[in-house]
Amino acid sequence: MDEIPAELRAEVLRWRNFPRERPAHIDPAGPGQESVWDYARPPRVEPVPAPVQVTFNGRLIAASRRALRVLETASPPVYYLPPDDVELDFLVPARQTTLCEWKGISRYWHVEVDGRRARHAAWSYPEPWSGFAAIAGCFAFNAGRLGPCTVDGEQVTPQPGAYYGGWITGNLTGPFKGAPGSERW
Repeated sequence: MDEIPAELRAEVLRWRNFPRERPAHIDPAGPGQESVWDYARPPRVEPVPAPVQVTFNGRLIAASRRALRVLETASPPVYYLPPDDVELDFLVPARQTTLCEWKGISRYWHVEVDGRRARHAAWSYPEPWSGFAAIAGCFAFNAGRLGPCTVDGEQVTPQPGAYYGGWITGNLTGPFKGAPGSERW
C-alpha cells in the first residue's frame, strides 16, 4: 500500500474489500478450456505467445506476438500490447482516467482512423502498481468499440457491458462479469 497515493487508499481498500458473490451456476471447463472463475484475485499477468491483432475502420492498428494478458476472477482476459507493436498515430489522448484497485490509474485514448473515431477505445497504465510493472506503457483495446480483434486468428467477442474490456475466445467458460446482474461478482 506504500505506493498507493494517500488520497486513494480508502477508495482502493473499499474496492479490494467489496463483498463479492459467485453466481449460482458456473460453466465447467472442458479439455483445453479455461474458466474465468479459476482466475485469481488479485489478478495476474502472463505472456501471450499467439499473435494478437486489433483493427478499426478496415485498418490494422496493432499487431503483436509479445502481448500480455491480465487474468482476473469472473472476467475474460484483457490483452495489453507493447507500444512498439501499436500504430501510435491512430491514438488520440483522451481526458478520461479510471482507478483499478490493483493496477493503479489508467489513461484513455480515442482511436481515430481515416476520420472515424472510437471514443475511449484504448487505455494504458503509465505507472502501474506492484505486480503489474510488465504492462507499463502497453495498450489495451476495447473490442466492442473496435474490431475485429483477434487472438491466434480467432475473432474475439467483447466482454458484456460497457465498462470492462475483456476479450472472449472459444476456450473460455463463464459466466462473464459485465452482464446485467453481475455487479457483485
